[in-house]
Amino acid sequence: MNGSTLKRAAAIVAGTAGGLLMLAPGAAQAYVGYGATIQPGGTVCVQQYANYQVRGEGTATKAGARFAVYRNGVQIYNTTNTTSGFAAEFRSAWWNFPGPGNYQVCAQNRNSTSTLVNIRILTDAEF
Repeated sequence: MNGSTLKRAAAIVAGTAGGLLMLAPGAAQAYVGYGATIQPGGTVCVQQYANYQVRGEGTATKAGARFAVYRNGVQIYNTTNTTSGFAAEFRSAWWNFPGPGNYQVCAQNRNSTSTLVNIRILTDAEF
């Protein structure tokens, strides 16, 4: 192979690889999550649209947190007291999915000390 043929082959390989990299993020949508320390009285939420199923998860350190799931701004699930962890799942196949919409998972620190919270929301094909 001469120099120009090698350059052309390298450009084709680089272009193909770049095209594949551009496709990769669209092929699999990652869950939405958040992790941080919440001060007393603070609330954090993550949100994602769901067509046929949604799962919310969360953990909290120390005295825990109150967790809630909302659909289009209306609460559909909550832990009544503070807890160190929760999971709530709504699926069309289980007949408990309220319908397509914007879903939020929130954690609220109702304690007098800070707490480290991790929350995430998975929708549709993500689980």
